[in-house]
Formats: sequence, C-alpha cells, structure tokens
Amino acid sequence: TSLSPGPVCRRSCRLCSDVPVPQPGHRQVLIRVRACGVNPVETYIRSGSYAWKPTLPYTPGSDVAGVVDAVGEGVTALKAGDRVFTTATQSGGYAEYAVAADDCVHKLPDALDFTQGAAIGIPYFTAYRALVHKAHAKAGETVLIHGASGGVGVAACQLSRALGLRVLGTAGTPEGMKLALGKGAHCAFNHREEGYTDRIMEATDGRGVDVIVEMLSNVNLGKDLQLLAHGGRVTVVGSRGSIEVNPRDTMAKESSIIGVSLFSSTPEEKRECAALLFAGMEAGWLRPVVGPQYPLEKAAQAHHDIIESPGASGKIVLTM
Repeated sequence: TSLSPGPVCRRSCRLCSDVPVPQPGHRQVLIRVRACGVNPVETYIRSGSYAWKPTLPYTPGSDVAGVVDAVGEGVTALKAGDRVFTTATQSGGYAEYAVAADDCVHKLPDALDFTQGAAIGIPYFTAYRALVHKAHAKAGETVLIHGASGGVGVAACQLSRALGLRVLGTAGTPEGMKLALGKGAHCAFNHREEGYTDRIMEATDGRGVDVIVEMLSNVNLGKDLQLLAHGGRVTVVGSRGSIEVNPRDTMAKESSIIGVSLFSSTPEEKRECAALLFAGMEAGWLRPVVGPQYPLEKAAQAHHDIIESPGASGKIVLTM
C-alpha cells in the first residue's frame, strides 16, 4: 500500500492498495515502514509549487523509520531485522515498504521508538546544516529559532544547546512556547503578540542575535535583519512566498542572508551530521518530539494541518 498523487491533478492524492513491494537493488535497502515523518516540502511538491516536479504517479516521503526487510548487493553495514531511520527514500515513504540507498539509512537506537525515528531525518539534518555548515555558529553565541515548536525548531533547540549556544525561540501558542522551553530554549516568545521583537532585543540587552534559524522567511525576514547583531546571519530554512526587505539593514551590521538546502549536502557533510546526531541519541539529548499522528489514509489531512495549524507542537507523523 502506498499513497500517490492522482494522475490527473497534482493536488489530489489517493491510497493505492495494489502496489507491488519494491525490491532492493545494488547498495539499496528494503524497509518495512512503521512510521513516516511529514515535512512541509512534501505539500509544496504535491501542490506543484515546488521547483522540482516529480513524474506522476509519485509517492512522497523521505523520513521513514522501520525494520530492514532485505538488503541488496553491496550492503554491508545493515542486515534484515535492524531497526533504522532514513534521510531519503527512492520509492517514497508514504507506504508500507520503502527502498532507500544504504548511505541514507541509519540505525535507530532502542531508546527511540519508530515515530521518534521518523522525526529525525529532514528536521535534524536541516537544523545541523543551518547552524553548523551555513551559519558556522560558535559556542557562546545567541541563536533565535523562529518556529521553535515544530520539527526543525525542536531539533534546532536541542542541537543549539548541545553546541553551547544561548537559545531564544518563538512559537505561536503558549503550548508551543512551553515545548520550546522544555527542549532547550532559554527564553521563549509568542510571535503572535504585538511587540515580541522588542522583547527579543531586550533579552539580548539591545545587542541583537548572532544567528537566526528562519522557518517562514516570507513573513519574518524583514524583522530578522533588524534583530541581528553585527556580523549576524539569517539562515533561510523555509519560505512560502516573496517578501520585500531593505538591503540597507544588512550594510551597517555586515549581516548575511544564507539559504539552506539539505539536498545540496555533500556525502562528507552527511556523515559528519549523522555522527553527531548518533552521539546525541546515545547521550540522551537528542529526543524528537512527536506531535499529531495520522494513519496513512489520512495523509491529505496531515498535509492540510502542517500548513494551516495555528501553532506547531512537535513533528507530524504518519503511522503504518
């Protein structure tokens, strides 16, 4: 069983029960999927608004967690029965079985369940790329995580604390603020409240923040540039449209706006990130927060809710 957009309209999707189980090829792994994380980019792909347009029919989903069913030729680090999570799939993760390249499959420690495993891939690898590979954040700096209660936001909070940063987070609900504080933020602010940016500046004694991890750039980028300290960096993780900003806001502070694309990561960068995340799982500070869970047949509702929800509270996950 898998979920695919319909052949007529890219916006539609349907559950297909007659899909054959894929077979792993060279350096590939077949996984019996137990859970799959839902990411905003999957809604953009389904709607046709994303730059990359897949050939239809197409099964979304990159962040699966489950059990290895079989391995293809050349796979040596994994075997049938291993508990695993992925950072990408080749056949799509909204399904009972998925095939992934072996370098995108990682062992899942027993301390994490499958829904938590499905919340690791894109969120944690994106947060690490934004903070370390793009912003070059250093211990002692202050980071503002805009949208700290969602999948990437929680990951960024936990990683930032592990890296020795002072962590400020925003959320859209009191529950989201409480979640951010419980997962690493030193201070939390409600981004729906008037004057919240003034309170962020007060929390930095007027200096501003060194790094911003931005999930909704089309709304916040203009304000972000004014919140930065000298030499500050905004990492653009998400955007749902265009925005007009004043370039002068970058000049005096010599600040930077940096795009983040996980799909541009080199193999070396992926291995580096995976090593740190596995250490975090072992040490206990990497603990994904799972939010609403939906059965596979409710994937369309999950797509609606991840975009329209008034405030994120953990990672949305499909269960099989």
